[in-house]
Amino acid sequence: MNSNRPKNLDLTTIELPLPAKASILHRISGFALFFAVAFMLTALNASLESAESFAELKATFDNGLVKLITWLILSAIGYHLVAGIKHLVMDAGIGETKEGGHVGAIITLIGGAIVIALAGVWVW
Repeated sequence: MNSNRPKNLDLTTIELPLPAKASILHRISGFALFFAVAFMLTALNASLESAESFAELKATFDNGLVKLITWLILSAIGYHLVAGIKHLVMDAGIGETKEGGHVGAIITLIGGAIVIALAGVWVW
């Protein structure tokens, strides 16, 4: 093995293939969901505490910032779900080739965009 080969450590110059970009987005959405659980559990607790706290929570969701946060969480859930389904399909042996991975990434990104748009329509 040639240990004198050039090394490119500048990550901004590396062009990643589309399946890698879809995979990175899947990881980012999972990471975001880890932190979103605190927001979601707090909202669930407030909604179940009493009728008054439910009404306060419902009024809070009229705030634009809360709607944005809700949309971002729903977007992360939606994309993570679509990418997770792609992984389950690949576990079944479908789309494991390089071309299949590229097509799967395109379907994942388009499906994720559709789910994100639908979440935006639902929130607003």
